[in-house]
Amino acid sequence: MYFETIKCEDYEIFNLDYHKKRVCSTIGLNIDLQEYIYPPSNELLRCKLVYDESGVLDISFFPYKKRVVNSLKLVYKDDISYEKKYLNREDLDYLFQKKEDADDIIIVKNSLLTDTSIANIALCFDGVWFTPKTPLLKGTTRARLLKEEKIFEKDIFVKDLKKVEKVALMNAMIDFDILDNYSFFT
Repeated sequence: MYFETIKCEDYEIFNLDYHKKRVCSTIGLNIDLQEYIYPPSNELLRCKLVYDESGVLDISFFPYKKRVVNSLKLVYKDDISYEKKYLNREDLDYLFQKKEDADDIIIVKNSLLTDTSIANIALCFDGVWFTPKTPLLKGTTRARLLKEEKIFEKDIFVKDLKKVEKVALMNAMIDFDILDNYSFFT
């Protein structure tokens, strides 16, 4: 089974075309997600859409409260795989438990930065934003920002962190969130 996390606010559904594309590439079905999603209020909601190869299985809505992230611990796992948004996040949850005093983790795979436990990352070098060329999951916000040429792909190694000017997290709920204060733990 798979899931999508979709932002809803003021009865508006955000980035729906990109979620639809990911669902289609995941299961090969072209599902009109608009037919299933009816936000129950105007507050900021996280819509969780669960699906599999047979179609949409469940829709639920939760009030959303953003997680504060100021510190990121590097966690290494060369054999991790999460190329589809699986409902089973056991491997990610296990790695998240290794965060110690940090707010979240950055997963390093084969010496390359990938993602945090819940977001794609972008790093600013010389005034230009880059996102890892090989993320664990190709997020919908990441896909949109790449298409808009606001971010660019490149291999980002651990050693590159010393040259970082700014860090941003991106996912369906927080869009492109530049961290005001951040630190890395190794």
